[in-house]
Amino acid sequence: MRALRNLFPDLQIESTEHRVRGTTENLDRLRELIRNQRIRDTARRQLVAGRRENHTTVSLSKQAALVGVVNFAASSPLGDIAIEIESDDLDGTIDYIAESTVAPKT
Repeated sequence: MRALRNLFPDLQIESTEHRVRGTTENLDRLRELIRNQRIRDTARRQLVAGRRENHTTVSLSKQAALVGVVNFAASSPLGDIAIEIESDDLDGTIDYIAESTVAPKT
């Protein structure tokens, strides 16, 4: 739960025996971490790759999140945190979280 709070401080958490689930409407901390780590383009690629209709899903390293770092996971040893972002304006939400650093082609 501490790893989740590092990424989403105001997360409303529901815990069961085998799963922790949370919801939030505030993506500010995730955005801040992505900007500070200078991984906006990587984050954007991951968010776009996981997109399905009005939601996108990515996996983050639980170990990295525990120390307040965003790391897009590929089956890390301690397990992953599955993040699902749902929005009526998913393009705008992705732009907010990880705006492109590449100048648009004209």
